[in-house]
Amino acid sequence: MKKRYICIGLGIIIISILAIIVVPKYLVKGDKKVKFSVLETSEVPERIKEVLPQYLADERALGCRVGDEIYVVVTRGEKQTGGYTVEVEGISEKKTKDDGIHLTVHVKFNDPDVNDIVMQGFSYPFTIVKTNLNQMPEKIQLEVVYEEED
Repeated sequence: MKKRYICIGLGIIIISILAIIVVPKYLVKGDKKVKFSVLETSEVPERIKEVLPQYLADERALGCRVGDEIYVVVTRGEKQTGGYTVEVEGISEKKTKDDGIHLTVHVKFNDPDVNDIVMQGFSYPFTIVKTNLNQMPEKIQLEVVYEEED
């Protein structure tokens, strides 16, 4: 009788462990965090500097391959004054059925406070990050949180 309870108990434990391992993969739907580092202006590859001006007027995220490295450029569009910023908070990757990649770039757009003293003139806020990806994404989606600075 005791052996039967021990077998049932072990069976429940094994099923629980398998559920803990398998179920999150289906709940998360294959999304995986992408490691990245924000680049300083001096670190931006020349090729990206050359093409960046044609994208600055739009609010978007785009991928760039330079050599073996994959970069993500997030632009905020044209602003009437300075004081606007772009902060990449995270990047998640989802594999497609045909082994492609779809990225979601999570960003925070900060706006200047109405009482801030800011540069007068047009500005084009952007951020460039270097990723650990080894293939270009097929699609990049931008998820934005707008926040006014205190």
